[in-house]
Amino acid sequence: MPVDRRTVDLAGYPDLVVIYLGMRVNALAGLRTLFGIGPKIEASARGRPDGLLSHELFLYSLVPPHVGIRQYWRDFASLEAWSHSGEHRIWWTAFMRNTGGTGFWHETYRMRGGIEAVYDDIDVPIGMLHFAPVTAARGGMFSARKRLEATSAGDLAGLPEPEVVVAEERS
Repeated sequence: MPVDRRTVDLAGYPDLVVIYLGMRVNALAGLRTLFGIGPKIEASARGRPDGLLSHELFLYSLVPPHVGIRQYWRDFASLEAWSHSGEHRIWWTAFMRNTGGTGFWHETYRMRGGIEAVYDDIDVPIGMLHFAPVTAARGGMFSARKRLEATSAGDLAGLPEPEVVVAEERS
């Protein structure tokens, strides 16, 4: 049987953003964190936030448990607006205070160019940690917007600067 080979026409999505996210269990307590926040994330995606085109859940590994999400967004402004909104902001603030035995990471890719990534409490190489120089996500590198600007031509300069949640330094 011949292969049913297809492709997509992305001309209607010039500002498309793809984001991969992952949560990896680092300690037994992380299972509770994973199973506590996972359903909340899924419910949020089912609510179809403005700009979310597709949301897919998948499994990276069973041992240790490492789940992933791939999302397609109409544009970075939509993704950023959602990530600074109520529920997500609550989850993120809580995670930055206490990871609950998990590590979290995301990698963002833009159709117009620019890639950014962050790896929080990830103690093994994942994604670009395998090959790219690592730097602290502090100051200007704390936000996805700033990391994208560092890798692109700065075409996000016209967007309003979001309020940033700054984590307390860990000892």
